[in-house]
This record gives sequence, C-alpha cells and structure tokens, in this order.
Amino acid sequence: MPEWPLPETFPSSSGAVRWNRLGEAGRPPLVLLHGTPFSSYVWRAVARSLARDHQVFVWDMPGYGMSEKCVGQDVSLAAQGRVFAELLGHWGLEKPLVVAHDFGGAVALRAHLLHGAAYRALALVDPVALAPWGSPFFRLVRDHAEVFEQLPPALHEALVREYVASTGGPGLHPVVLERLVGPWLGESGQPAFYRQIAQADQRYTDEIQDRYAGISVPTLVCWGEEDAWIPVAKGRELAATVPGARWEPIAHAGHLVQEDAPAELTAALLDFLCRVP
Repeated sequence: MPEWPLPETFPSSSGAVRWNRLGEAGRPPLVLLHGTPFSSYVWRAVARSLARDHQVFVWDMPGYGMSEKCVGQDVSLAAQGRVFAELLGHWGLEKPLVVAHDFGGAVALRAHLLHGAAYRALALVDPVALAPWGSPFFRLVRDHAEVFEQLPPALHEALVREYVASTGGPGLHPVVLERLVGPWLGESGQPAFYRQIAQADQRYTDEIQDRYAGISVPTLVCWGEEDAWIPVAKGRELAATVPGARWEPIAHAGHLVQEDAPAELTAALLDFLCRVP
C-alpha cells in the first residue's frame, strides 16, 4: 500500500504495530481507530482532511493490515484495548480526540473505561458496542474457524472478497476492495483472518456496556443509514445511552461510511470537533 505508508513500528504486547502521523506537530492530537476486517487504509481520505487542522495518528491493530500477524497471537478486544492504551503512552498523548469505527469503537471504549485512557472527545462511527453483534456469517466462521482455515487459497480469497463487499451502501470501488482484501491473503494473512474472527467474543462488550451511561466526555455517534452489518437502530440506542451524545446519521452510506460518504463524514466530524471545549 505505497499510497498509504505506515513507516513507524511500536512493539506492543500483542505484536508489532505499524503506525504513522499526519499533520504538523503542535496541532490538537487526534487518533483514528479502524474496525474489522479492515485497516487504517479506510481512513486515508478522512485522515488527510483532518490533518489540515490536527496532528492525526493512524495505526493498524495487531493482526490487521500491515501490523504483525503470527500464530498464537492475541488479537481479541481485550488485547486491542490494552494495546491502544500502550500506544497512547508511547505517543505521549494524554487527552487526544479519538475517532473509532466498528471494532475500533469497542477498543476505544475499553481503553477508556477499563484502562484509564483519557479523551478530549470521542466520535464513534458504526461501532461494535451493544449486544447482540456479529452477522450470521461471522458467527458461523467463529464457531468453525479451524475448518475455514483449511479452505484452498482461491476459495478463501473469494469468501473474504464477498464478505468485505457486503457492508451495504453504494458498494466499494474495485481498487479499494482489493486493498482491503489483500492483507488477509497468503501464508500469514489467511490464518490471521480466521484468528481475529475466532477471538471476537461478545463478552468483551458485555463487560463494559453497563458503563456507557457513565461516559462524561463529549461523544458523537455517527451511523451509515444503509449499514448492512449493524442496524442503524443500534446507533440510536447507543446515542441514547451515552449522556449528552450527539446523533448523526449519514444518508446513502453503509457500514464503511469512510468509503461511502467520506465528505459527509468528515463534515460531521469537523462540526463536532469544533464544538469541543
């Protein structure tokens, strides 16, 4: 992915994390978290726009994208929450703005509620946050990961491509689809794809769901109205649960709002961020 370089490496407790920063030092720090089965690549357009006024930090979680993938790796929500707290310490960010998508939403919430990560504000974009979650396909693969790992590479690639393309909305550009599928192919990518699904356990959000009502930082909940993975009703429910949360539905967008409506999402984020004290 030469057009989206992550030149820096952090040796986290769950493997080497690749990361980068955009924007000038001294500007308000802002961290972007991706979801599953994606990578920071999905944030490229939004990140470059936000970097005009912020110092933006992007990273691929362990087991995803350009970061380390290995046998026996802990890539659960519990591990990712710890890693994010470690990264914030490595970056020296005491109270950054945080924008998190999908699985990354749960990571940001766990880091905040369980590991003491302090945020200036939190924007959640179609996050994994409220039970129940996980599509029928997701649950099938999770329950039989050891079988799916044995698929011939061509069948595995077709499965991943169809899964990533099923997010709803107008659909992904073929080049973008290839970029998102690529990290899950090959000797390390194929087992990593099933590893992250096998470790996706709802108990990690069950542990914190009752604490959402105690979140006191300014919070925005954005949701693609055509999300085929997590119903928009979950977004309204989450926004009603977090005190004072702002609700921002995004029309004509599926689960990958960053790809379907990057301009609309960026506008919503900037409008929210400019109001943060």
